[in-house]
This record gives sequence, structure tokens and C-alpha cells, in this order.
Amino acid sequence: MKKENVGIPDSNPLHNYQSASSSCSPHSKAVKGAGNTTASASCCCSAEHDDDDSAPNDEHDHSAGGSTLRMFAPALISFALLAIGLCFDHVYKVAWFVGVPRFIWYLLAYIPVGFPVLFDAWKSILRGNFFSEFFLMGIATIGAFIIGVFPEGVAVMLFYAVGETFQGLAVRRAKSNIKALLDQRPDTATVIRNGSPQVLPAKMVQVDDIIQLKPGEKLALDAVMLSDSGSFNTAALTGESKPDTKYKDDTVLAGMINLNTLVQVRVTTAYADSKLSKILALVQDASKQKAPTELFIAKFARVYTPIVVFLALGIMVLPALFVENYVFTDWFYRALVFLVISCPCALVISIPLGYFGGIGAASKNGILVKGSNFLDILSDIKQVVMDKTGTMTEGVFEVQEVKLALSAEKDFLLAIVNALENSSSHPVASAIHRFVGPVDATLTFDLVEEIPGHGLRGVIDGKEVLVGNFKLLDRYAIPYTVDTAGIVYTVLAIAFDKQYAGYITIADKIKPDAFKAIQQLHDLGVTAVMLSGDKDSVVQHVARELRIDHAYGDLLPADKVSKVNEIKLRQESVAFVGDGINDAPVVALSDVGIAMGGLGADATIETADVVIQDDNPNKIPMAIRIGKKTKKIVYQNIGLAFGVKAIVLILGAGGLASMWEAVFADVGVALLAILNAVRIQRTNFHN
Repeated sequence: MKKENVGIPDSNPLHNYQSASSSCSPHSKAVKGAGNTTASASCCCSAEHDDDDSAPNDEHDHSAGGSTLRMFAPALISFALLAIGLCFDHVYKVAWFVGVPRFIWYLLAYIPVGFPVLFDAWKSILRGNFFSEFFLMGIATIGAFIIGVFPEGVAVMLFYAVGETFQGLAVRRAKSNIKALLDQRPDTATVIRNGSPQVLPAKMVQVDDIIQLKPGEKLALDAVMLSDSGSFNTAALTGESKPDTKYKDDTVLAGMINLNTLVQVRVTTAYADSKLSKILALVQDASKQKAPTELFIAKFARVYTPIVVFLALGIMVLPALFVENYVFTDWFYRALVFLVISCPCALVISIPLGYFGGIGAASKNGILVKGSNFLDILSDIKQVVMDKTGTMTEGVFEVQEVKLALSAEKDFLLAIVNALENSSSHPVASAIHRFVGPVDATLTFDLVEEIPGHGLRGVIDGKEVLVGNFKLLDRYAIPYTVDTAGIVYTVLAIAFDKQYAGYITIADKIKPDAFKAIQQLHDLGVTAVMLSGDKDSVVQHVARELRIDHAYGDLLPADKVSKVNEIKLRQESVAFVGDGINDAPVVALSDVGIAMGGLGADATIETADVVIQDDNPNKIPMAIRIGKKTKKIVYQNIGLAFGVKAIVLILGAGGLASMWEAVFADVGVALLAILNAVRIQRTNFHN
């Protein structure tokens, strides 16, 4: 199973933050518990943290707590002292500003931004990671002080600190999109017990308790409506601000906000099992699933960093063997410049941040992506295979026509069918209940069994009842004289006591956004395929209406698996979109499984890699666009970082670049990459 854990987070969700967005700030103290928002891959500069879940998580979290001014405070102090020092050096040329006083002044400027990095370098060494970027920055700036270029040493750490703070602000902004989910799950609920309302902790509310919800209050647990109707804000679950009207017996979910009238609901799931609680756990687990690009960069940094350290040593020492007028301080300075340029921060910060931004942007639009690796796969999807009922159609069936061969016994047959369907949760069963009315309690079956892909079989008073598709009648050798080819609706065939008794036609309405969703998939160069267990003529009718490329009906769950395997043999990335329990095997098989989270079964949602919270088919192409945009930004950052660093490294080794150019190649490029990465959070993905 791709899904690793859908359990409820700790009783205080804020304690579950695992520093997934920790960054190596040399100046910002972490504050645990900023939010249960671990949808990011680690944004820590230190390569060791990128693939080590056990790494300490109490350091370098810009995004947690604290005002922006406090985050910038160490850098502002350092900048002020550096600016005054440069004025003393080059503008006013103060007589006393030489020797020890000058050293002490610049040392004071260095400490606020440099000491935290040196401390982190020491901790990294103790953990066995000797060649960290903290180590690079430390020896480069200490070396600068040793040879007397104090301002350059301070400037390197200062701009490094500024870059880290900007990165922290970017992470905090991205996390806020996901953190908003936490604010939608209240800790208390008003329960009606002994005829009076009582405010109880949500975790103490039991299944079947009655909750009273006032206007403006948020629902704490999943429930069904007892009141006749109510209007709800579902933005926390769907990303859509449009109010949703719920009627008696409709499902309402934790996180929904009652908008107008006092309503009562009956609890259907425990607090820990609510859909929102599971969503929070899914988002939390997203940080464990990293994209191949992220993993490559983490491994690359582990190899790359020690190599550049030894190259820097070579730049410092080897010229003594070949250069006639070798001056140690000159080549030592070049080696220091080389070390600053070679720091891999631009890569190991901006790339996870790009993926984090993509996950945050998806969450903001009601799409939960369970890991950055799935964003990568989404960007390469060539085939989207989808179920029909509940995915492209609304999943709300209505009886269209009743054709009974035994018309004299119409009411009796409908009552039996209604009673038999009462054992099923299929949308077709709901349509029968709405059409016939309450189940006749006097009708009791001796046997009820579901035949997958066919329908239901029951025995009542020793007589067999079959209700399903015509393949079910064929299976039990029930003769019938009906031409089913011309029927475009879903057909429920009925046999009673070994005789064909007629059929009921049921229609499912196509979702309003389904046609636009298919058009957008085509615009992205993606082929749309529909697989359904429904009657093939119905499936083909829906496919023609939506202009779906290929459609197959009359499929059992195993047939869907076979069809997806056939597509995968073409070496094309496949996404499967479904909502029912029978879709779970295909969702697990596909490269990316997408579940419709509103109507979808829990098993499918837990198996899926992407969850669309409002069942809107438009979110399918939107998820692909977010994946493509994320991958594009990540690749841009890789190209920018490698390109600039390669040029300045060559210039630095040749003595043509100073420490100031090194600062741009390191921190400047990191800043540009961070600014590029946060663009995804501002992108409008609605077409």
C-alpha cells in the first residue's frame, strides 16, 4: 500500500509538526508546533536532513512563530555594524579603527549571524556529517578573518542569514495553505443529552450522539443531517467557498461551517476517524514521500561537498609546486572564495521548497497530494483512466422507467426489490429507496448475497429473487425477451421465482464540469479513458457526451485491473481516478491513484496518492498543471544554481572573482531560486 498511516495525529495536532520544513537558519530559533503542516519535503540546507527522518527537528525553523522583524533581527544588527565598519574603513578613515579595535568591531558584526552557523557545523560533525555547508561557510569566513579580510567574512555570513530568513518566510507562506486545515477542526461540540445541550470535548463525543450546530459554528465530527436542511461552508475540505446546501439524511463532514440556521446532526464516526482527521494525517505523511529529484540532490550534496573541500585544499597548496611567485595568502583567499561559491544551499533549499510550494498550492485548491514524488509523476501523466459513477457523473441515480412483465404484481415486486436493495450501499439502491419509499419491515430474506459485477440474489419464502444487470439473469439461466441494445440508461433487471419479472431503468446525471475537465486533459496532451462496471451502452453514451477517447463498460473489478495493466505495457504514465471500494485495487496499481474525496470510499482515499476533496473533475487537469509547474520551477532552479556556480567557480579558481562575487554565486543564487520557487504559490491554476 502506498498509504503508510492514516491514523489520527496526536491529540494536539500542533505537536505533530516534524520540522518537515526546517531550514538551516543561522539566526532563527525554532519554535515547535507551528502547525501540522508537514506536506513539505525538508527544506533544511543540510543535506543530512533531507533523507534522515531521525535528524533533530528542533533547529532552523523559520516558519514557526515569531514576527518577521524578529526573524531579521540578527541580520539587521550585523548589517548595521558592518555598514558602520565600512564607513570607518573607507569613508571617514577613522584613525583608531585599525588593529585590534577593527578586528573586535567586525567580530561583533560577525557573531549574530556567524555563531549559529558555527554551532550547527559542530553539531553536524558530532552527528557524523563533517562536510556540511555549515562547515564550508565556517572555514571560509574564519579563513577570511585569519588573512584580515574581515568585511568579506562578515558579508558572507550576513547574506547567508538574509537568504535563510527569506527562505523561512517563503516556507511559512506555503505552510499557511495547509495549516488552515487545522483551524477547521474544533476541539469541542455541543451534544444533546437528556434533552439539554452540553459542551463536550470532541474526542468524548460518541457515534449516534446528536450534535447541535449554531450558525457560524464548525462541525467537529462526521455526521448525517437530522434537520430538514442547512447551508454549509465547505472550504476547509473542498477549497471552494460556494455554500453547499445539505438536506435531511445527507452526509456532513468535520470542518464544515454552519452558515444560517440552527441544525442538528447525528454523529456517524468517532473523532479520530473523521474524514478531516484522516486528511490531516495524510498531509502529515506527505513529507515522507520525496521526489526523485529531491533524493538525487540530497545524495549529490553528500558527495559534492567533500569534493569541493579537497579541491579548495588543492587550489591553496598545489600552486606552490608550479607557480614561481607563490604567495600563500593569495591562494588561500582563492580557496576561501571557492568554498563559499561551492556551498550547495541554493539546491538543497530551493528544490524542496519548490515541491513544498506545489503541495501547498494543491491544498489551497482542494487537492491533497500525499508526497512530492507524486507531483513529479503527475507532470508526466499521459493517460488518465477514470471510473464513471461518482467521478464523471454525480453518482445520484433516479428511477426513469419501470417495465414489469408481471404488472399485476407491480407493488409487491417493487417492495421486494426495495427490501433486497436495502442491504446494498450502491447509489442504485438509494435510487430505488427514493422511488419506492420506506422498506416493508414484514419482508425478511432467508438469504442475501452480493454477486460482484452482477447484482444481488436473495431468497424469501423459499423463492429466489435476482436484482442486477442482465448478465445476472444469464448466469442463472433466466430467459428474457428484451432488446437491451437500445437502452442508454442503467438497467436493473429483475427475476422472481425463476421467471423474468421486468426491469427498471435508472439514470445518473453527468457532472456539470465533466466536459470541461476532459477538454482540459486534451489540451494537456493527455488521453482520457473511461472504465465502468455499468452497461456498455450507458458508458458509451456518457463517453460520447464528454468526448472521452476510449470507453469500456460491463467490467468487473478484475477487468479494470487488466485494462490498466494493458495501458501500462505501453510505457506511459497512468493516473486512475475513482471513488468506490471496488476502485481501490486499480488506484493502487496506477502510477498515480486519484480519489474523489467527497463521495469516495475511505479505502480508496487511503490507497490513493492524490485526493480531490470536492469531487470536481476539473481538479484532475488542475493537479496535472500543478505538477508540471512545480517540476518546471525545480528544473529552472537546478539550471540556475549549477550554471552560475560553474561560471563563478572557474573565475574564483583563476583569481578573477572575489568574496563578493562568491556571495552572489551562493546566497544571491539561493535568493533568486527561492523567489522563483514561491511563484507557484501565487499562480492561478483555474482555467
